Amino acid sequence: MPERNLVTWTLMITRFAQLGCARDAIDLFLDMELSGYVPDRFTYSSVLSACTELGLLALGKQLHSRVIRLGLALDVCVGCSLVDMYAKCAADGSVDDSRKVFEQMPEHNVMSWTAIITAYAQSGECDKEAIELFCKMISGHIRPNHFSFSSVLKACGNLSDPYTGEQVYSYAVKLGIASVNCVGNSLISMYARSGRMEDARKAFDILFEKNLVSYNAIVDGYAKNLKSEEAFLLFNEIADTGIGISAFTFASLLSGAASIGAMGKGEQIHGRLLKGGYKSNQCICNALISMYSRCGNIEAAFQVFNEMEDRNVISWTSMITGFAKHGFATRALEMFHKMLETGTKPNEITYVAVLSACSHVGMISEGQKHFNSMYKEHGIVPRMEHYACMVDLLGRSGLLVEAMEFINSMPLMADALVWRTLLGACRVHGNTELGRHAAEMILEQEPDDPAAYILLSNLHASAGQWKDVVKIRKSMKERNLIKEAGCSWIEVENRVHRFHVGETSHPQAWQIYQELDQLASKIKEMGYIPDTDFVLHDIEEEQKEQFLFQHSEKIAVAFGLISTSQSKPIRIFKNLRVCGDCHTAIKYISMATGREIVVRDSNRFHHIKNGVCSCNDYW
Repeated sequence: MPERNLVTWTLMITRFAQLGCARDAIDLFLDMELSGYVPDRFTYSSVLSACTELGLLALGKQLHSRVIRLGLALDVCVGCSLVDMYAKCAADGSVDDSRKVFEQMPEHNVMSWTAIITAYAQSGECDKEAIELFCKMISGHIRPNHFSFSSVLKACGNLSDPYTGEQVYSYAVKLGIASVNCVGNSLISMYARSGRMEDARKAFDILFEKNLVSYNAIVDGYAKNLKSEEAFLLFNEIADTGIGISAFTFASLLSGAASIGAMGKGEQIHGRLLKGGYKSNQCICNALISMYSRCGNIEAAFQVFNEMEDRNVISWTSMITGFAKHGFATRALEMFHKMLETGTKPNEITYVAVLSACSHVGMISEGQKHFNSMYKEHGIVPRMEHYACMVDLLGRSGLLVEAMEFINSMPLMADALVWRTLLGACRVHGNTELGRHAAEMILEQEPDDPAAYILLSNLHASAGQWKDVVKIRKSMKERNLIKEAGCSWIEVENRVHRFHVGETSHPQAWQIYQELDQLASKIKEMGYIPDTDFVLHDIEEEQKEQFLFQHSEKIAVAFGLISTSQSKPIRIFKNLRVCGDCHTAIKYISMATGREIVVRDSNRFHHIKNGVCSCNDYW
């Protein structure tokens, strides 16, 4: 341009910031100042947005100091950018600085209210405050815009509070802006996060114009709610519409495949990714590591990891978690040390994986060493999940007294997760007295938690205390609490087959039970003795033995044997902890058939080959 002025400089900086060229926007801002032009409120607002995009908190603070000196800090436009910058760039996720800026503004409009509501909703821990601020905005006679509604619906979704979300949406309908895409997309996500996928689908279907965000929201919802088949159907629909498929869509589909162990579908997606040029995409590679790991193929996950050009803390943590879940503690810890050698700083989730690795193989001193190093070496303050890992480490090893002492020494009040971990250990080691205390502590905090009742009931059943079992089941019935039904599944030829206890509805039920009868005879001849202690019903011994062979994991294994190639591993998935008798029986079945059997339960993987399990019978 032959002539430049403040308006043209600001316009270019703003466009660069809006188009995602944040670095160019900042460079242009510096050139503008060197050229002798004085930025105005719009210039500062745009360059602050660029700082937010790049996470440049230090530069943002320098600009904040400058706008204070220039008397622009109280301007609504600048103030909104500062609120957003502090919220998104705060290292600890705090919204305190954002709130200070907001409170110092002399006047508020819909932009400033929306900025602070969005800051709270995106922080991850201040969703109730976001809703309260939305209510204050309305009581102050400020009319919300579509961004306001989108943010507060996100907060409702984070809280799994569809009731409040529906009230918010009704108000959007009243104002005539419910049909705006970002509002509809947030409604879909809100329902999905609350587990109400039928309502999420209705919200999706009534959208006038669906965009990629709409499809991503519903696909991600189906994937996270273990409805992967619906997610894949929608994926095909996206392809038919001509809307470009994003990395987020693929990541959601991989998550869906991982959640149900559908490795065949995951491999198909992997093939599409390679054709689509996503091989070097960090987010996609991390999702692939997680998918292969959770589907039972840890070596495929490791191959993806090794081929990555650029790794971040999520990449390393996913691999450490994978090795830990598969029982390869040594490899998990080796991976952790390699991560530190590269200069990658671990986060809270990394340490959950490291402590879990130690727990799965009983490495008590190693686990204690890593727990103590969290804060000393990396400044990570232990959270409740880390304390639960330590209780698990001690409890699995049978050190229940030490686990109780550890809980008593915690600087935080133990939550239900910690007590549930202790109760699970008491169930394994048969400590009824301590188990009852743990259950009482859980129910004090979460009186309607069915898991506590079930664990305590199973503990009494194992001890033959049937009167106590009856009392607990009666109490559950009075509270309308329902036990989660055990379910096992297996993927065969890209189709997932699910089985419950005593399953008879499967088209091949007759062949499955015929196979089970033959297996029962074979493994008994090899030395297998049914462990009827795992039948938690007060019935005759003969009935107990019959009941054991109707467990869902045995049915799934039998189906796998008659439906898959002899050369391939059988991969079974279960929503609950694998039964001890089933674990023993499957080891014998692997010897009798010469097949490798991989079982993923709610805690970990069991790689069973030639009668030996990777867990070394320690789980």
